[in-house]
Order: sequence, then structure tokens, then C-alpha cells
Amino acid sequence: MTAPTPFEIAIPEAQLTDLKYRLHHTRWPDEPADAGWSMGTNLDYMKRLTDYWLNDYDWRQAEASLNAFANFKVHIDTVDLHFIHQPSKNPDAVPLLLLHGWPDSFYRYHRVIEQLSETFHVVVPSIPGTGFSSKTALPMDEVADLFTRLMTERLGYRKFIAAGGDGGSIISMSLAQRHPNVLLGYHVTDVGYPDHTTDFTVLTQPEQAYAGAIQQWFFAHGAFNLVHATKPQSIAFAMNDSPVGLAAWIMSFMAGMGHGDKADARFGRDALLTNVMIYWLTQTAASSFRIYNQNMVHPPTIMGTNTGIPVAVATELPIPGGVRLPREWADRQTSGNVVQFHDMQNAGHFAAWEDPSFFVGDLVEFAALLKG
Repeated sequence: MTAPTPFEIAIPEAQLTDLKYRLHHTRWPDEPADAGWSMGTNLDYMKRLTDYWLNDYDWRQAEASLNAFANFKVHIDTVDLHFIHQPSKNPDAVPLLLLHGWPDSFYRYHRVIEQLSETFHVVVPSIPGTGFSSKTALPMDEVADLFTRLMTERLGYRKFIAAGGDGGSIISMSLAQRHPNVLLGYHVTDVGYPDHTTDFTVLTQPEQAYAGAIQQWFFAHGAFNLVHATKPQSIAFAMNDSPVGLAAWIMSFMAGMGHGDKADARFGRDALLTNVMIYWLTQTAASSFRIYNQNMVHPPTIMGTNTGIPVAVATELPIPGGVRLPREWADRQTSGNVVQFHDMQNAGHFAAWEDPSFFVGDLVEFAALLKG
């Protein structure tokens, strides 16, 4: 059994030179007059972002900030797994597994790792197929199994708390189903969405409204999900070849179906580009898309057995026209095991990035409940 080894991010200068060449030689698409963001990522925004990328953004500075965390790699089965492991100075601290989704990365948690390590032993892996882990796209159930082995076999933690959003929520719920013996509880910002498997006749009125809003969201914004699930390789050629194409695809969702300038203010333009760079420099666009295909072929196990694992839910600030996740749906999806339920007032889909103070406080409060 291999032990984790320290890992340093060190991108060759030749890759950065190649990136600048590609950015300089972008072949821009046309755009209908007054399109704004109604058809996807806005042309004017991408030109301004690319100019900033070329002339102001500093990868080496970002690389140094990433290397300031304790990065490691470990080989488990067929996967070279990258993760940050920031132990607390308190040896009795509770282990905390932080889980990202798409189109973010382990970088989702860069604003909270240090503060959380005052209370927890913090572990932040790159999901296989993303970041500095190997390009091995796995269904979420297998990711849950893999992360259980990371936490217990390789890091020696007997039990831990999981927390995440998007794909991280799915992994957390899978952990509760497949490995309840190692899970103290899990904290999520979503609990799965009403879909073709849902019996709509039993839903309450708030749940019906939520389901309707989710359906409208998928009609308006969910094409990426179907593309990734059914034709991940077709789109991968463009995304692996064009940094601007990759950034435009990612920004379409990081902007929250709103406007890029608002995303710049919410996340920080340098931070948004660092997240894009993690996908570009590791060439993991294709493998990250294939994760959706794996989950379509092997649907994740997020419900079935009431394992009694305590759950905290912090609901996202809805996008315009959206409906906030109701408590009834959270209880339904977790067999009634929600012990903490808060509506976030300032954070959307990327809570730890958007409102780090709330995220940290909510996790600390949840951990105190579990100890009580």
C-alpha cells in the first residue's frame, strides 16, 4: 500500500508560452446584436477577460498560492489522487472531507481551508478526472469508495464529516449510503433534484414549485449536462484545443446564468482564471466531461437505505426566476435526517467561494451539533 507523498505544482514555462500564443491567435465567433448573455457567454466579456488573461493575470503567483497549501498525491487502485491535507494544530480535531463539483475544482475551497483547519483536519481532493488527479473518470459511487479509502486507509482517520455542493453533494450522499460506518455526518448545499424518477403526486406545494423551477432551469440552461453525459468526446476536441473556448464554456456556468461582470465581482477575476487554468494546464476538460457519462451509465446511490447519518443543508440563493430548495425536499431526500437547515443569503452554487465566513460558521455549528 503506497503512502501519500508531497506534491508541488510546477507548470513548465513552455505550457505558459503555448497558452499565450493560443490566446493571441483566438479566432473569435460572431454574435447577434444585443445578445448579451441570453445565448451563452457574451463575446465582449470574453474579449475583455482574454485581454486581462494575457496582460495582467499571473499564473506563477497563483501557483505559489496553491503550493502554500500542503499538497499530496497517492496512488489508489488505478488512480493517482491529488489532495490537500491541512491538519489542525488540535490533534483531536474532527477530520473534514471537502468535495467539489463541475466546473469548479479543488480550488473551490481556497478561501476557507486555513480557517477551517483551526477546527478540523481538512482534506480537499481533486475528483478523479479533474485537476491534478489522473484523467480517470469514475461514477460517483466509485469516487465515494475511493475517498473512503483515502480518509481511512491512507490518512488513518476512523470517522469524518463530508461537505460539498454539486457533485460534492452527490458524493456525500453516496458516502452515507455506501459507507455509513465512517461518516459522522455530511453538509451539503443541494440534495439532488426532482427528475423522471420522482413521484410528483406525493410532493408538497413548495416541493412542486421547486420541481417546476428546476425543470425550467434544465430547459433553459441544462444542455451542458446532456452534452457531457452523451457526447463528452465531441466537445472535448474544442475545449482541449482552445483556452478561450474552455473559459467561455466554464464561465457560462460560473456566471450563474447571469453576467460575467457580476461573476468577476463575486469570485474575483484572477480566481476565476485560476480555476480555468487548472483545467487547461492539466488537460482535464475531456475527462471531467466524461464523469457525467459515467454517472448516466452508473447512476449514483444517493437514496435507498435510511442509514441515520445526520445532515446539514445550507440552501443556495436562487438564480433569477428560481425557487429555493424547501425543507420538505431536503427531508425527503435524506430520510428525515436533516438536523440543521439554513438558507444562505449571499451565496449561490459555490458557497465556500462566495461566502466563506458563512460556510465556515455553518460547518463549525454542524460539527458542534454532532458532538452534542
